[in-house]
Amino acid sequence: MGEERKASDLFVECLEAEGVKYVFGIPGEETLDLNESLERSSVDFIPVRHEQGGAYMADMYGRLTQRAGVCLGTLGPGATNLVTAIADAFLDRSPVVALTGQADLERMHKESHQHIDVVSMLKPVTKWNARLSNPRIIPEVVRKAFKVAEGQKPGPAHIELPEDVMIAPVAADPLPANDGPRPEPSAKELFRAAEVIRGAINPIVLAGNGVARAGAAPALRDFARATGIGVAETFMGKGALDYQDPHALGTVGLQSRDYSLAGFEDADVVITVGYDLVEHAPVHWNPGGDKRIVCIDTTPSEVDAHFLTEVDLIGDIYHSLSRLAEELRDLRHTVEHSRLDDIVLGRFEAAREDDAFPVQPPRALWEIRRALGPCDILVSDVGLHKLWIARMFPAHEPNTVLIANGLAGMGFALPSAIAAKLVHPDRRVVTVSGDGGFLMNCQELETAVRLRTPVVNVIWENASFGSIVWKQDKRFGRHFGTDFTNPDFVKLADAFGMPAWRCESVEDFPRHLAHALTLELPSLIVLPIDYSIDVSISEELGTETVVA
Repeated sequence: MGEERKASDLFVECLEAEGVKYVFGIPGEETLDLNESLERSSVDFIPVRHEQGGAYMADMYGRLTQRAGVCLGTLGPGATNLVTAIADAFLDRSPVVALTGQADLERMHKESHQHIDVVSMLKPVTKWNARLSNPRIIPEVVRKAFKVAEGQKPGPAHIELPEDVMIAPVAADPLPANDGPRPEPSAKELFRAAEVIRGAINPIVLAGNGVARAGAAPALRDFARATGIGVAETFMGKGALDYQDPHALGTVGLQSRDYSLAGFEDADVVITVGYDLVEHAPVHWNPGGDKRIVCIDTTPSEVDAHFLTEVDLIGDIYHSLSRLAEELRDLRHTVEHSRLDDIVLGRFEAAREDDAFPVQPPRALWEIRRALGPCDILVSDVGLHKLWIARMFPAHEPNTVLIANGLAGMGFALPSAIAAKLVHPDRRVVTVSGDGGFLMNCQELETAVRLRTPVVNVIWENASFGSIVWKQDKRFGRHFGTDFTNPDFVKLADAFGMPAWRCESVEDFPRHLAHALTLELPSLIVLPIDYSIDVSISEELGTETVVA
């Protein structure tokens, strides 16, 4: 039993025991003692300019490290401002521990200034949450929050911190952090899965976000090489295979014929690896419900009439793939050339010759890909540009094209990129935002400047909500309620103390981008964009099946 000290000191000691490096947030009156305890600790408190920005930073930190990112807001409006980014972490399965201040316990039973039931409010978008009703339970509550958040499948947990509890004296010690064992499927299940795959005429793999979460990309690449089975990727699974790998079939999920052109129509067995149904419903790749499905994941599969699995390999994805590769090394499948890849990458490579201005999306993406190395990071905000990036931007490695595809909230890119740079200071980080989404969290430019995180922010400017224009034009033949004006983004960036440029020709973009990537501070590039070409690219790909 430790010596007596105030509860906020014990709470921060528990954070240190969990290996927390950063807390992203905004201090409040009800968290005065917590912030004072943080100031005296090894944990770096990073003030942000809006709680949503802080929660997105925690979200991305958790996604890239698989250790819970931590964010802080005070009671009332501080807590409500966290909700969107916490919900993003919930649907995209990022480990986060959200902390919120709260009024004293003695006034929670009655109408009280700034008091709302935050625990109930956050319950639908967290795996677990609790109120600290007594300082003696701090070690257990903190340990459980991190254990639940980081457990499979990961997601957010929430702890509410009443002001009077956090200032109370307590004598207790942190509980030791313990990751626990990773379960593995039984030999019987592995042999059954191998039997189904061995008996397949045209097997195919669908790789999702769980491959990156599990660090299983090397095992998936070995599996593809050993068996010759082709791999298609979801938006968030990009980079599970290098796009130049002969077994890579392309990124699926934007249009109705993606799966057919990637080979799913002819597939009799589909091997899903780390596939989250929240990204794209299985009805799109198994419309008849007749595919035999082998599911490799960390938790049992979701129930869906079009996702009735024959074999489930539940546990460590890396281990399951490695064992299957050993069992199936006698297979000799040959990957048929992907018509989907032909269309998409063909249009991407042709873009190098496109000198139109305003710039069309394929040329902009071609220049970004050329400027970045294989392990550098592109963070996409949400809007029509996200569909272009998900469809066309080629990835060499997992977690290098970062997309919000569950909740898909605008304003994701800038704060997420700051966290990505904190996790990977040796990698170059570029964001692409629309002029609609960028202003939703542009206040975090100040955070980036203060931290000197050299993130290059590229704004695709077209003075409208482009994805809604696209949808309205398709449905109604016209668009409405979608146009707006913008501030001078170059002057806005200058006001934050960062360099910025506006492109006046297609040649300006690669020149400004190359220069910005050499700087040791954040920067901004405004790129006028022409969305007149359809993201659908080709009628052969069919109609779109997702929202931006």
